[in-house]
Amino acid sequence: MKLLGRRKDDDAEGTPAVETAEVAKSTTAVRATAPKGRPTPKRSEVTKRRGPIAPAPATAAEARKRRKELRNTMTKEERQAEKLERRAAMGQRRERMMAGEEAYLLPRDQGTVRRYVRDIVDSRRNALGLFMPSALVMLFIMLALPKVQILISPVMLLLMGVMAVDALLLARKVNKAVDAKFPENAETHFKLGLYAASRASQMRRMRAPRPVVSLGTKVV
Repeated sequence: MKLLGRRKDDDAEGTPAVETAEVAKSTTAVRATAPKGRPTPKRSEVTKRRGPIAPAPATAAEARKRRKELRNTMTKEERQAEKLERRAAMGQRRERMMAGEEAYLLPRDQGTVRRYVRDIVDSRRNALGLFMPSALVMLFIMLALPKVQILISPVMLLLMGVMAVDALLLARKVNKAVDAKFPENAETHFKLGLYAASRASQMRRMRAPRPVVSLGTKVV
């Protein structure tokens, strides 16, 4: 009864109840949006202000071009922060690739078959691994002692012959093991043999991804 009386009193004073409700509603809205500091924009205004979203770059060259254009609009501090962030991301990706995570491997290293080939190569001592250190040693000897250059050539040819034989034996071993373990493998013997030989020609500590088996381990 008192509410009815108040409404009659308000109507008598010239302030309709509808206006009172609207004032209360607007006051509540102002209180709700006060912490933001500004009213919430409409969706159409946000879309118009941001503009259309550019499609993802189709090539690596286009991605580099976009990064270059973006850096031109940055301040010096922003460029340094972006460089540090990109370097940290690259280091993280490389570490995961070296650990052998499938999602971060190069296309040539992906797959169960390639992992199996790497394990076979890393489990044995390969004459192919002597190529880089022996080439450096012989080059140093040839520069330091030109008189023994005539003796270096036959030694180098002999070493290359040994490495060629080792590459053939390794390729034969790898293909035989892959055929037995993965009979449905579609890769050719030449590709697998070349992949095994290229990995064996690298020094053990320089191989990527890093070896996960020890020397002498029997890979089955």
